[in-house]
Amino acid sequence: MKVPRCKGMRDILPEDMAKFRHIEDVFRSCSSRWGYEEVRTPTLEYLHLFTATGTLTPGMLGRVYTFLDWDGWSGERVVLRPEGTIPIARMCAENSRSKGKDGVARYSYVGNVFSFEGTGTEHREQWQCGVELIGGGGALADIELVMLASEIVDSLGIRGFEVGLSHAGLIRALIAELGLGDEEQTKIFDQVLEGNFKALGEVKTKDKELKKALNILLDIKGNSAGYLENISAIVGKSLSGLEPSLNDFIEIAKLLTSAGCKYHIDISSGRGFEYYTGAIFQFYVAGQKVGGGGRYDDLISLVGGAHMPASGFALYVDRLMDMLKPKAKTGNRILLNIGKARDEEIADCLKLAGSLRKSGYVVAFELKGKSSDDFRWIVTPSGKGLFNLVDRSTLKKIEVSSDAEIKKALEDVR
Repeated sequence: MKVPRCKGMRDILPEDMAKFRHIEDVFRSCSSRWGYEEVRTPTLEYLHLFTATGTLTPGMLGRVYTFLDWDGWSGERVVLRPEGTIPIARMCAENSRSKGKDGVARYSYVGNVFSFEGTGTEHREQWQCGVELIGGGGALADIELVMLASEIVDSLGIRGFEVGLSHAGLIRALIAELGLGDEEQTKIFDQVLEGNFKALGEVKTKDKELKKALNILLDIKGNSAGYLENISAIVGKSLSGLEPSLNDFIEIAKLLTSAGCKYHIDISSGRGFEYYTGAIFQFYVAGQKVGGGGRYDDLISLVGGAHMPASGFALYVDRLMDMLKPKAKTGNRILLNIGKARDEEIADCLKLAGSLRKSGYVVAFELKGKSSDDFRWIVTPSGKGLFNLVDRSTLKKIEVSSDAEIKKALEDVR
């Protein structure tokens, strides 16, 4: 009986796995140059890490994979982690060594996250490369993250990186100005983060100035700090509670302009996690979202740690893989015709294969009597310690007598 893979899951075959590793390598190389150190958190976390603090919206919690852990018959409910930031916040709250001597820690990670998707057209397991900047506050820390994300995508050879810019602090301040109760504020904010910005516009108020400002802010779209400054001039006097968030928003936009980063301001693009407190970034390539992140200054204290500023982002490995072209893999790959070797030649062939592998070459034994297109080089023993080396790209054939001669011949055509 043929047993299919689970609905919404995927196998990563060799061609895509090569892309996956390439993304990992570029991500680790770039993030380490910016001072980020790699960590890894458990795939399994307690459910109350994501519920007790109100860190995820009800809509997101409805899509987590959760089950009872019967260890010790406690019946504790656990989840497959639905995102990567909250587990790192827990890690920081638990570990006193989580920050550097300057009070700042930079962490990177590569991991999988899980969310239920009922149609089966989307992956229920996604892979992410992400960083978290713990202890760093202000617009400059946020810009560091955007510049790093841009550098990673550019280093992958993917062009057209653009940032969608929103601000959770501004959304929160706007909701606060409506004079709603705590429960209703939370309900409205959850709807906004899940993409329903009409919920804000539908809130009834007799304050004409507030209604006017509300309509202006909900329609914020632009691509310059000057645009935000104009908005601030219009609504700032009537809604003074918005001023700190607007000023932060403006500073971030100015820094993005100085960094030469292409961005567009869209307050309605700020859907995401409830724990965001400041700037929210959505990363796009050719209109497709490839990552996102933002500032979450309250999160670590919500999970039991000290209050400290923090921000981070994640890049979606699956989507980046789809944007990469398959890498040619024949360059340093050698097929050794050991199957045709006589008994007295086997030892020489095995020794040669080991020596070439130590020098960084991929060496496989030919098993079925025919060469593979995956290999550029064919090596065949020809007796008395000699080998025939064939370059399949040019059909050039030479005879060599040692692994040193083979390596030299290979190096000469690189």
